[in-house]
Amino acid sequence: MANESRPCPCDIGDRFDYGGRGQEVQVEHIKAYVCKPPAGSDKAVIVIHDIFGWQLPNTRYIADMLTTNRYIAICPDFFVGQEAWKPSNDWASFDDWLKTRDAGKIDKEVDVVLKYLKDQCGVKKIGVIGFCWGGAAVQHLMLKNPHLKTGVSLYGVIRRFADKHSLLHPTFFIFGEKDDIIPLEQVKLLEQKLKQNCKVDYEVKIYPGQTHGFVHRKREDINPQDKPYIEEGRKDMINWLNKYL
Repeated sequence: MANESRPCPCDIGDRFDYGGRGQEVQVEHIKAYVCKPPAGSDKAVIVIHDIFGWQLPNTRYIADMLTTNRYIAICPDFFVGQEAWKPSNDWASFDDWLKTRDAGKIDKEVDVVLKYLKDQCGVKKIGVIGFCWGGAAVQHLMLKNPHLKTGVSLYGVIRRFADKHSLLHPTFFIFGEKDDIIPLEQVKLLEQKLKQNCKVDYEVKIYPGQTHGFVHRKREDINPQDKPYIEEGRKDMINWLNKYL
């Protein structure tokens, strides 16, 4: 039984009734969702999913949105076949579940995806975005991977890399003001540490009134007051990628 007294805090908003415009492919040992713009492109964005995995319709919707902005988008299964988290799971078991899915140990899979994009898709410039678990993974990659040009971390769990701030590439951090997972004091501390240690461009932006997952997890028509911030977050993400890719 799920722990109803403490439901999964990431389970916010509706899943989109959305099938996707791309296709699933096998990239060496990883499955991935890939969508390409009709005119082709030499720029790509790796989309790193949240705890609900690579098949979440909401995430594929964002990947397809990147394609309409002339990027090849690829969302690999960074859990490599392990089950994604389900809202019905017992939240008390989450920490044990997470131990076998480390956002800081995806380098092997990222290397495979980079090779695929360059060899099979003719890509020359690659960025990365990620949500929640994937947002933490973006920060990890921005700290160490020389082959990526830029990243956007959307409500990435700060405590995962709380002591590491020397980013290699321009990075944009998106947070919601009312995020129960990431308190504002953590965001402020991140900003302070980046100011002290970071030598590349970065931005930390807090969106008023927004909860965890607002950019990709909510349907715009649920709460009309949230719609401008959802749209703003998506536009900011695209603008950042356009600037650095």
